[in-house]
Amino acid sequence: MDYKAYFQTHRDQHLNELKEWLSIPSISALSEHKPDVKRAAEWLAETLKKAGLENVKIHETNGHPIVYADHLHAPGQPTVLVYGHYDVQPVDPLNLWDTPPFEPAERDGKLYARGATDDKGQIFLHIKAVEAILQQEKQLPVNIKFCVEGEEEVGSPNLPKFLEAEQELLKADAVLISDTSLLEKGKPAICTGLRGLCSLEVHVQTANTDLHSGSYGGGVPNALHAMVSLLDSLHDAKGRVTVEGFYEGVPELTEADHAEFAKQSGDENKLKRDLGLDELYGEEGYTFAERTGARPTLELNGVYGGFQGEGSKTVIPKEAHAKITCRLVGHQDPQDILNKIEKHIYSHVPTGAKATVIQFEKGNAFTIDPSTPILQKAAEAYEEVYGTRPVFTRDGGSIPIVETFSRVLAAPVVCMGFGLPDENLHAPNEHFNLENFDLGLLTIVDFLKRV
Repeated sequence: MDYKAYFQTHRDQHLNELKEWLSIPSISALSEHKPDVKRAAEWLAETLKKAGLENVKIHETNGHPIVYADHLHAPGQPTVLVYGHYDVQPVDPLNLWDTPPFEPAERDGKLYARGATDDKGQIFLHIKAVEAILQQEKQLPVNIKFCVEGEEEVGSPNLPKFLEAEQELLKADAVLISDTSLLEKGKPAICTGLRGLCSLEVHVQTANTDLHSGSYGGGVPNALHAMVSLLDSLHDAKGRVTVEGFYEGVPELTEADHAEFAKQSGDENKLKRDLGLDELYGEEGYTFAERTGARPTLELNGVYGGFQGEGSKTVIPKEAHAKITCRLVGHQDPQDILNKIEKHIYSHVPTGAKATVIQFEKGNAFTIDPSTPILQKAAEAYEEVYGTRPVFTRDGGSIPIVETFSRVLAAPVVCMGFGLPDENLHAPNEHFNLENFDLGLLTIVDFLKRV
C-alpha cells in the first residue's frame, strides 16, 4: 500500500482536524478550564470512533477523564497499548505568543498552538496511522488499545489508580508513547531512560515580625541569611549533593554508557553560546549529556522573602521560602530522598531560625534495555522512514507514569517521539514541525507492521 500517497492526499483534512482539537483550551491545571478539558475528551472519543476504533469510552475520575478505545481483531498477534495525554500547559505569559495559543496557525512549515507538540499533535499521529491502515487494508496487523488521559500536566494523580483497577482492560504486550523528541532535525531518537522526580518547599522563620535593620541589624537572626546558609549546605564546591545517602541507588556509568552518551552529546561550546553562558555547570567528571540524562540533581526553583519592590527598604525579614525539585535516576526512591533532604535541612538550620519542610510530588525513574526486541523494531521503522538509525537516549525530563505503565502492566515501554527539542513545549509559541508530522505517520505505520 502507498501510505505516503494516502497521507499526502488526506493531509489538509488531517491538519484541519488537529487544529479543531488544538482550539480547545484543555488546561488541566486551571479549574475554570474543567469544561474545556471535558470537551477535549469528548472530541477525542468521537475522533477515535470515526477512525474505526471500538469500545470507545470516557472513564470519569476524581479529576479529568481518561479516554479508552480498542481494535482487537488480530488473533495471535501482539497487543499494543498507545498512551498519550490531551491536557495542555497554561499559556502564560500570553503577551509573548506571536499568535493566540488556541488559534492554530501554520508558519514556515510549523503548526503553532498550545499542545501542538505536547501532546495532542503526537497522539493524533497514532489515531491517523491506525485509521489509515483500516482505510487501506480493512484490518490491523496488531491489536490496538488507546489510553489517553487529561491530567499528565498536573502529575497524573488519577491514572495510577485506573491502571491498577483496570489491568485486564489495559493488558498489552507493549506500551507505545509519543511524548518525547528527536535528537535534532532528521536525527530520530528512542528514549530508554527518564529521570524520576520529587519536590518540596522549605520555609524559614526567625522573629515574629519584620524588623528595622538599623534598630536590630547585627543583633537578631535574619531569615534570608539563614535560608541562604541552609541552601548552600546542599551542594559542595564540585556540584555534588551533600545530603547524606543521596546517591544510594545511583548506578555508575559503564564504558558502554559513556560511549552511548557520546553519540547524543552535542557541541557544548555551541550550547553555551546559544544559552548566553560563559560556562556550563554540574557534577564534576561528567559531560552535559551525562549530567542531564544519567545523574541525579537537586535544584532550587524559587527562593524568595523580604522586600522585593522598587527601591530599598531597610528591613530584616522574618521569613524566607524556597522551592526545590530533584531529578532521580536508577533505584533512587522519591520518598526516601525527600526524607533524607528533610533530615538534612532540620539538622542544618542556623541558630535562631526555625524551618518547616513540606513534601510534594514523587515519581520513579524509568529505564529499559535498548536491546529489547520491540525497541529494535522501533529503530528499524525510524531507519526505514528517516533514512538514519535512531540514537538510544536517556532523557533528563520526567514522565512518572511511564515507569508505572512498565511496572503495573509488566510490559516494555517504547518511547517513539516525533517532536523536536526546540519546539517550545510549556513555553510561548509552542509548535510542531510538520515535516515530522508527515514522517511520524509513516513511521508509526511501519512500526505496527513490523511488530
